[in-house]
Amino acid sequence: PELGPGEALVAVMASSVNYNSVWTSIFEPLSTFGFLERYGRTNELAKRHDLPYHIIGSDLAGVVLRTGPGVNAWKPGDEVVAHCLSVELESSDGHNDTMLDPEQRIWGFETNFGGLAEIALVKSNQLMPKPDHLSWEEAAAPGLVNSTAYRQLVSRNGAGMKQGDNVLIWGASGGLGSYATQFALAGGANPICVVSSDQKADICRSMGAEAIIDRSAEGYKFWKDETTQDPKEWKRFGKRIRELTGGEDIDIVFEHPGRETFGASVYVTRKGGTITTCASTSGYMHEYDNRYLWMSLKRIIGSHFANYREAWEANRLIAKGKIHPTLSKVYSLQDTGQAAHDVHRNTHQGKVGVLCLAPEEGLGVRDQEKRAEHIDAINRFR
Repeated sequence: PELGPGEALVAVMASSVNYNSVWTSIFEPLSTFGFLERYGRTNELAKRHDLPYHIIGSDLAGVVLRTGPGVNAWKPGDEVVAHCLSVELESSDGHNDTMLDPEQRIWGFETNFGGLAEIALVKSNQLMPKPDHLSWEEAAAPGLVNSTAYRQLVSRNGAGMKQGDNVLIWGASGGLGSYATQFALAGGANPICVVSSDQKADICRSMGAEAIIDRSAEGYKFWKDETTQDPKEWKRFGKRIRELTGGEDIDIVFEHPGRETFGASVYVTRKGGTITTCASTSGYMHEYDNRYLWMSLKRIIGSHFANYREAWEANRLIAKGKIHPTLSKVYSLQDTGQAAHDVHRNTHQGKVGVLCLAPEEGLGVRDQEKRAEHIDAINRFR
C-alpha cells in the first residue's frame, strides 16, 4: 500500500510463528477478518487494511525500504527488527502507557501487512535496531515473546520481579517461558520451571535453571473432569514446589496456559504474591477458588504484549547478549502453515522461525566476535 505519515515499508528477511498465528489459522477465538473490518472503519489510512486476504505475522527482521512523511529516526537501508504494538496515540489514555491506547492493536494479527511476507508495512515507532551478532532468523525470533515476557515479569507494569523472587514459569522451555526463564536467571530470581518432558527439562537446565517440575512424569491432573478441579492436586503441586525452594512458596506465577492451570496457580502463590497472565492457550474461562486470593491478599495482573519502551529494553538485552534467542527450527515462507501447525500441536521447542527474503539460514551477522562469545547460548534450542 501507499505509505502514510509515520509509516515504513520493510524488506522482511525473516519472521517467526507466534501463538496468534495459530489463532488466525484456526479462526479461534474468532476470525481475524473482523479485526481488519473494524480497523478499516476508523480512518482513511486504516481502510487499506480491510481486504479479502490477511497478511499475518507479528515478528520481523529486515531492511527498511522506504519511509513515509514525518519519519526521521529511520532511513532506507537500516537493518531493523519490529515489535508488534500498533497504536494511534490520539487519545490521552495511551500517553502514560501506550498499551492503554484505545486504538492499540497487535500488528500482523489485528492489522494487515504483517511480517510473514516479503514486504511488511509498519509504523516507524515499531522499529528497533537489529542485534548485530545474530542472523536474520535469530533476530526475528525474540520480538513478540521476549517483549511480552519482559513486561509481564520484569516491568513495573507487570510483576516487577526482584532478586530472590521464586518465579513459577509454566511451559518454561516454550516460546514465552524460555524468555521468562532467562529473565528470572539474569535478574537474580529463582525460576521454578514447569515442563512436559525430559528433553524440555534438559533445556531448562542448560539455561541454568535448577528447580524443574516435569508435570507429565509427576502426573498432575488439576481437573477431575471438565467441570470440577481437584484441590488435592493443587496441594500436591504446592508441596513439590516447597521441596524445590527450601520450604518457600511462589512470589510470582508466570501464567499463560489459562484454564487448565489457573486454579493451581492461584493456590500455590504465597500470601501477598502475584499471578500475571498474558494468554489462555488451554482455554479462556478461568476458574479458581477466590478464598485463596482475597484472604491471602494475592494479586492477578493482566499483561498484554509491551509498550515501545519495554520492547526497546527487551531488545537491548538481546543486543547486549544478556538474553538469547530460543530459535529451534526454521521453515521456508511456503511452509508457514506447517510451522503454525507444529506450534499448535506443541511439537516445537522455543521459537519457530520462517525465512522470507533471506535465501538461507545464517545470513545477516555483522559482529562475528560477539557471536562467537555467545554461540552456545544462541544455538541452545537448535
